[in-house]
Amino acid sequence: MPDSAAQSATDQPDPRRWRALVFIALAQLMVVLDATIVNIALPSAQADLGISDGNRQWVITAYALAFGGLLLFGGRIADLWGRKRTFVVGLLGFAAASALGGAAAGTGTLLGARALQGAFGALLAPAALSLLAVTFTEAKERAKAFGIYGAIAGGGGAVGLILGGVLTEYMDWRWTFFVNIPFAIAAATGAYFVIREPAGGRNRSPLDIPGVALSTLGLVALVYGFTRAESDGWTDGFTIALFVAAAVLLAAFALVEARVKAPLLPLRVVTERNRGGVYASLGLAVIAMFGLFLFLTYYLQVVKGYSPVKTGFAFLPMIVGMITGSTQIGARLMTRVPPRALMTPGFLVAGIGMLLLTQLEVGSSYAGLILPAQLLLGLGMGTAFMPAMSLATHGVQPRDAGVASAMVNTSQQVGGAIGTALLNTIAASATTAYATSHAAEAQAAGGPAVKLLQLESMVHGYTAAIWWAVGILALSATIAFTLITTRGGGGPVAASGSGDEDEAAKMPVLSH
Repeated sequence: MPDSAAQSATDQPDPRRWRALVFIALAQLMVVLDATIVNIALPSAQADLGISDGNRQWVITAYALAFGGLLLFGGRIADLWGRKRTFVVGLLGFAAASALGGAAAGTGTLLGARALQGAFGALLAPAALSLLAVTFTEAKERAKAFGIYGAIAGGGGAVGLILGGVLTEYMDWRWTFFVNIPFAIAAATGAYFVIREPAGGRNRSPLDIPGVALSTLGLVALVYGFTRAESDGWTDGFTIALFVAAAVLLAAFALVEARVKAPLLPLRVVTERNRGGVYASLGLAVIAMFGLFLFLTYYLQVVKGYSPVKTGFAFLPMIVGMITGSTQIGARLMTRVPPRALMTPGFLVAGIGMLLLTQLEVGSSYAGLILPAQLLLGLGMGTAFMPAMSLATHGVQPRDAGVASAMVNTSQQVGGAIGTALLNTIAASATTAYATSHAAEAQAAGGPAVKLLQLESMVHGYTAAIWWAVGILALSATIAFTLITTRGGGGPVAASGSGDEDEAAKMPVLSH
């Protein structure tokens, strides 16, 4: 009886779990908005520090490479070292790196700070999601918690554009770094005193060093390959070499993980059809979204002449839509309908919003076209992101929660790199083709016509790329509908054949 009473007490939900959610959400917001907040500040930073045009891209790339390359390692560290400890260390390290970036006196210091931000973000992001997964296990509470988390994960990038615009225009570009410090210190302090990690969920197996090396090098090569493709073209020799190296390294990583006793990424995490469906559909959706952020930012500032602050606030409808879709639709329906009944329509509604933006012209009305398109995009993405974030750790063993969380972050990070490079390349090609075909006519008409042609060519390039984004969202919806077969409040409808069954018999699982 005493043992039973002790077990019952252990099974009781943590009374401080909702306060813990505040600090987890705050940390996630900081990491997500940091991916876009620097974009708006970059021109000012470049001028202030004398960064060359050739090195300018590294302010963004250094963060992306470190973050994307180290995510799996960070997730494994969280499982090995403890999620709460990893979370706090990640936050404090991110704050220190942000202070270094804000105080940078030269290009090298700024690039180093960005790489450090990415490295500590790779510790922080999977620890945050896995803490959420092990803290909220009751279906209705999990739905609410992941509704909030999904809204932040989906809308944080747009918040970054607003905050970046305000800080750059009214203060100084350095505050796009310094602003992280109070976020990180508040979240770390609150986490230290409030978060209580459930016992027995660590994976104390030895670290898979070959897996760490192969996955990090493979992901860095992949992300850098897409970054190079954007700047130097898809047929550039070094770009092709990077893609080949990424394929070889990641294939070797998969072979190693299938053979070692304690793999960095147990293949059962990614071969279970529901989790695999989440990683694939979410990664594709992020490809579409990151490209859109880029195009809309340039459209509003260059074509419409908006200031950085006005551009940032122009993204508010998307944020409102994401919060509404995630907390009012996704969270309310997640325990009542299968996740694919939220994710599939969510991606399709977002696709309709994207489809509206294919009608962009130089003189398009913000209120008549961009605003309703953003509302649909936000509503759809918020509805789809919410169950996706929950399913990222669906049915996973507690000892694998960190690395499963890292996989969903990896799919988003790689998707962002692909989206920026792929869609920007498509837009650039379409812009050049349009300008070339209409050049003679504009030259004959004179100066104003040439200027108008430049804007028309730019917008034509954006709409050509947005058509591809529409197709990508349709593919996301198809994958979600086909692969995600779990019920709303339980486990998979049918055995997934993932090889988890024997292990699941020995260990408890996290299930939504």
